[in-house]
Amino acid sequence: MDIAISPLARPFPEMPAINGVTLRASRARYKDWERADLTYVELAEGTTVAGVFTQSLCASSEVETGREQVKRGRARALVVNAGNANAFTGYRGREAVDAIRNQAADHIGCDADDVFVSSTGVIGVPLPQDKARDGIAAAFASDAVGWEDAAKAIWTTDTFAKGAHTSAMIGDTRVELCGIIKGSGMIAPDMATMLGYVFTDAAIDARFLQQLLDTINRRTFSCITVDGDTSTSDTVLVFATGKAGHSPITSFDDPGADAFAAALEDVCRQLAHLVVRDGEGASKFVAISVSGAASDDSARKVGLAIANSPLVKTAIAGEDANWGRVVMAIGKAGEPADRDKLSIGFGGHWAARNGQPLPDFNEEPLAAHLKGEEISIEVDLGIGSGRSTVWTCDLTHGYIAINADYRS
Repeated sequence: MDIAISPLARPFPEMPAINGVTLRASRARYKDWERADLTYVELAEGTTVAGVFTQSLCASSEVETGREQVKRGRARALVVNAGNANAFTGYRGREAVDAIRNQAADHIGCDADDVFVSSTGVIGVPLPQDKARDGIAAAFASDAVGWEDAAKAIWTTDTFAKGAHTSAMIGDTRVELCGIIKGSGMIAPDMATMLGYVFTDAAIDARFLQQLLDTINRRTFSCITVDGDTSTSDTVLVFATGKAGHSPITSFDDPGADAFAAALEDVCRQLAHLVVRDGEGASKFVAISVSGAASDDSARKVGLAIANSPLVKTAIAGEDANWGRVVMAIGKAGEPADRDKLSIGFGGHWAARNGQPLPDFNEEPLAAHLKGEEISIEVDLGIGSGRSTVWTCDLTHGYIAINADYRS
């Protein structure tokens, strides 16, 4: 099935090479398509790594293995398979992961625990080991590729390549951060739902890098949702090669730590937004800002209840400022709320304040706002100082069309 590029797509940015990172891609032919579907990334010796993974209780072998690997804090390679999730495949799934890790480790001359593997695609079909083996061998022999080609090789139902770049100054040293991500459907924030990889030439202690990612994830990847479904394969990994040449950062007490943390959060937020912009069938990018909550975490949960509501999402698709559906979603969120203190607006225009509609409410500005591609919903719970912003998209007929034909 041919899928049109999302109307919310963004062009792939110019992204510099990262010292210590070599990207390659090949055709393992996991599905009947004429495109690269295996990505191989070789990392310099001494690279540190941090990761966050799906909280699904039906996680893939790749995720289960990766959770243990990040505890070691080091990495030498990454292999990403597209078209087959290798989840719910029992012992055969684990055998496929081990075979890939061993093949790459033998090629590099490293420990298999330093080779990370991700897979994405159809659930319940064992990853064909012969195709994986041949695809990896082809990647070893291929020329290096750029970021955009690597980003295209990891996608499944995505409609555009997703990448982000920023930089930071650590003392007198400029460090680069580049990230690629895939994700379009099965997007709900139980960690996050996609495969995302960030690479930097900064020298960052693995434990501190994990601390940063854990915190940043909750404000970025775990604040997005497309359809409320959490994948079995969600993975975000950050690799730091240390090739920039500055003194390693081990805590916030070190010079440049704040700048690096801000840069990492910037890249992660950019990548998270790109996933929402490619939401299956999406025509509108929606930011939901919740303030006045009992806590930041409570605000986030309220925001996600709104973002995951099919009734809210279809109203947005229909360009209907139906704030009653927002009230419904807040009420079902299970978080502290007071009906008589609640305020709701669209695009900076309040529809209701302090628990009731505005007496001079004019729907025209709201209707005009909802005709655009960038939509904002504002909620003030009026009971505390907690706040959060979450991002989603509308729900259209396109979502049904894509997912009805997904396995074909």
